[in-house]
Amino acid sequence: MKEPFVIIVEINLRSHDLMDEFLKLMNENAIASAKQEIGCRRFDVTVPNDRKDQVILYEIYDDEAAFSTHLKTSHYLEFSAASAALIESRTIRACSLVCQGSGPTTQPKG
Repeated sequence: MKEPFVIIVEINLRSHDLMDEFLKLMNENAIASAKQEIGCRRFDVTVPNDRKDQVILYEIYDDEAAFSTHLKTSHYLEFSAASAALIESRTIRACSLVCQGSGPTTQPKG
């Protein structure tokens, strides 16, 4: 079995004033991805405490093919078109998940 495919995306907005508008679009995309895409295992949207103009995404897919499929979905394409003017820059890192020590099925002992 292949290791899950992880994408970490750092998005810098043109201004912190755009955060609410961007998060509305991003959250719709993330929820649609997690609920509708068979190969999407996780899609988290985070905002660093010290950066109010940046969003960091943490996404887990079954494999790279599932991520490629994600990029062709209507909800992603709509998000991409609607959010393009809000984004200053974007950095995408592809990773392999080698230890899922805190997954949703992990229960505390005791």
